[in-house]
Amino acid sequence: MPIRQITVYGEPVLHKRAVEVTQFDDELRHLVADMHTTMDAAHGVGLAAPQIGLGLRMFTYVYADQDDAPERGVVINPKLTLSKVSQGVPDAEDDSEGCLSVPGLDFPLKRADYAKVEGFDEFGNPLSFEAHGWFARIMQHEYDHLDGLLYVDKLQPRWEKRWKKAKKSLGWGVPGNTWLPGTDADPFGH
Repeated sequence: MPIRQITVYGEPVLHKRAVEVTQFDDELRHLVADMHTTMDAAHGVGLAAPQIGLGLRMFTYVYADQDDAPERGVVINPKLTLSKVSQGVPDAEDDSEGCLSVPGLDFPLKRADYAKVEGFDEFGNPLSFEAHGWFARIMQHEYDHLDGLLYVDKLQPRWEKRWKKAKKSLGWGVPGNTWLPGTDADPFGH
């Protein structure tokens, strides 16, 4: 399966709501396989379709420490039900998030500690599972991509200021920036 280019903050597909998947066919299953290959090559724990330039409501994930969900999977046309998000100040260490579309950077962000995830697998079969802690964070992060949001769009003012400075210095916020896992230097140093 080919590794896909990962779009960087500023690419229009990242900033608009993705559309529902309507065809559960071989083409979709090939796309899911490509997304897993790309996610693995990037050393990611999740990858949403908009991150590879496709405005579809789907994401892949891999995370070993969860309850009843498969360690590796895809969620298509997801729906999330969340617990309340703390309004406290995010901890720079415990609440820090990164994103393959904001390569090499991380900032703290509060998330809900629980998410009920519902959707479909690549064959159109319904799925439902609960996610807690870091796994719930991954689900929320990837789901946000499907609504045209990146985690940096939700930062508290202190961290938002640092993000805006970094974005400007890196020349992001405009279309055309991508990176290719396994070919380009790993922005996270894996």
